[in-house]
Amino acid sequence: MKAMEVYSEWLKKLDPADPLAQELQAIKSDEKEINERFYQEIVFGTAGLRGICGAGTNRMNRLTVGRATQGIANYILASGVDPLKGVAIAYDCRYHSQEFSELAACILAGNGIKAYLFPDLRPTPELSFAIRKLDCVSGINMTASHNPKEYNGYKVYWSDGAQISGAVSDGMLREIQKLDFFDTFPALSIEEAIQKGLIVMIGEEMDKEYLDYVKSMRQHTDDELDLGVSLVYTPLNGAGAIPVRRVLTDLGFTGFHLVPEQEMPDPEFTTVGYPNPEDPKAFALAQKLGKETGAEVLIATDPDSDRMAIEVRGKDGEYQFLNGNQTGAMLIAYMAEGMKQSGKLPPKAALIKSIVTGDMGATIARDYGIRVYEALTGFKNICGRIPDANKDGYEYFFGYEESIGCAPGEAVRDKDGVCCAMLIAEMAAYYKKKGMSLMDALNQLYEKYGYFREAQVSLVREGATGAALIGRIMDAFRDGKPQEFGPFKVTKTTDYINGYEDIPASNVLRFDLGDGTWFAMRPSGTEPKIKFYYYAVADNEELAQSRVDEMKAAVDELIRKVE
Repeated sequence: MKAMEVYSEWLKKLDPADPLAQELQAIKSDEKEINERFYQEIVFGTAGLRGICGAGTNRMNRLTVGRATQGIANYILASGVDPLKGVAIAYDCRYHSQEFSELAACILAGNGIKAYLFPDLRPTPELSFAIRKLDCVSGINMTASHNPKEYNGYKVYWSDGAQISGAVSDGMLREIQKLDFFDTFPALSIEEAIQKGLIVMIGEEMDKEYLDYVKSMRQHTDDELDLGVSLVYTPLNGAGAIPVRRVLTDLGFTGFHLVPEQEMPDPEFTTVGYPNPEDPKAFALAQKLGKETGAEVLIATDPDSDRMAIEVRGKDGEYQFLNGNQTGAMLIAYMAEGMKQSGKLPPKAALIKSIVTGDMGATIARDYGIRVYEALTGFKNICGRIPDANKDGYEYFFGYEESIGCAPGEAVRDKDGVCCAMLIAEMAAYYKKKGMSLMDALNQLYEKYGYFREAQVSLVREGATGAALIGRIMDAFRDGKPQEFGPFKVTKTTDYINGYEDIPASNVLRFDLGDGTWFAMRPSGTEPKIKFYYYAVADNEELAQSRVDEMKAAVDELIRKVE
């Protein structure tokens, strides 16, 4: 049906007093807005749902959440798994997150499936940890991660603690699509479900077990660290304040400060707007506090605390943002050397990185004898390759991608901003004891392994017209088969649309341009954007940066022709 027809159907089926109906009545003369809300069903894509909150098939609301939950319940019941193994459910600070999490728990309970429910917000990595600790069949997290305040999401996990993918994701999607948004789904009240043992509240004990795991990931003893190193941390009004503060306090750090304006949960994200630590603008208040306290490192996590980013103080006293490739490479080097010294580095260790992540981390890993695996973007794919590594006789060491996401240990099968924050703090303390800054340590890596430079550009295009334009851009590069970009000749084109080697099919293109220079492009699976990734390495910083700049200029020229 067309968007207007679906809109009219929703109005007929909703009670006029329902807030969703009132919201739809308010846009009755806005054809464009109606189309945006109803031109498609909200996509069950990268491990679940993500979208703007509101009324409509293309929005996050109780009907889209209820339908998804019932579809997942049907999949679990059909899978033959004991439903009393349960589903762990967490949520972040966003509007409707608690409401959606309780709705999901009540529907699962109505289907005879046990739900383990956190009573208030928790970081995403703790949910992944809890799934495995409780031996659950699945997990659900109500979070839109780093997206703006208008968004919420529904992230789904399977029994291995990783986000769903492959046959599980496809099977859940099929079950969801069999259902109508207005079907009546069985649900118990929270009180009745708790009384029947079908909703179990979890909290402090799981917090302790998760934080004990995080603390076990430290690499050095107190006498090797300067625990007074000055640090600033901001949770960006999300779930990270309590766990990060508790870990750093327990480990004896005395010089860390929390940004007070961003310490408490705030669904409006009043102090930051766009709560994405991948955007240096998110560090504005951290920089202010850093200069007041003389902090050497600024650490930020996003609202659900899976992403983490840092800024380090340069010799001029100004803070420099480190991107995900740089931060990941530093953590790889720090952990590999620390584990080598302590004898804890597995003789057959595996690093897993995404296909659009730079080569610096892989170069360092191979120097330590660590095998490098590649995966599609997203931690459902990165952690999804752990069984492949295990099958080959390798132990998981580290997983990461360029978008400031790292999973330093196997117990959490997703990005772990809490653990990474601890490791960054420890790394700063370790180098401080040696009379070095983190920037000094990074420059040492460049001197040893080469000067790696990179850039990421996101072209955002909202709605149906934006999606069409993004498709035309991909077609121009795929079908046009360009053989050169500016001064660079294409030495190899890799199209993942039908899969490549051991990488499954995905809408990604990569162009190798020789001498370690390459770029890749892909539409986002969760946001209305297309992303471009540019990489180069050279013997000096200037040459590497000029190669990146020339690539970007040539690609921009071709994009302008498409628009």
